[in-house]
Amino acid sequence: MRIGELAGKAGVSTRALRYYEEQGLLRPQRTTSGQRVYDESAVDRVGLIQQLYTAGLGSRLIATLLPSIDARYVGPELLECLLDERLRINAKVAELQEAGLRLDVLINLATHPSTGSCPTSLDQAVTRESVPSATPARP
Repeated sequence: MRIGELAGKAGVSTRALRYYEEQGLLRPQRTTSGQRVYDESAVDRVGLIQQLYTAGLGSRLIATLLPSIDARYVGPELLECLLDERLRINAKVAELQEAGLRLDVLINLATHPSTGSCPTSLDQAVTRESVPSATPARP
């Protein structure tokens, strides 16, 4: 199939497919006139690449990882990289959860004004456990 057809089936732009090729993530065949031609399996490969990007992996690590996925074996060095990525993602999740708590404080202050003193910081308000268990619905 040609690049436009693959883009349509995989739900990505042709620009993304060209980028994947530049990064060594996707390797199409070429016609004698230089046009890209992809196997049907490229649809699944593009889906996998997108999932790996969504998981927070960069193109260099993905390029290293794809042959290991194909071989169904991840060596110790690559496993260590994946474990490091998992730690990085967990730290980011914790950071985002803290940001969510601070937003909950602001939402609580906006939706339940009180006569009490305003917190000097959002951290102080979070530690006072002034955040309700459920965030109010948007109007």
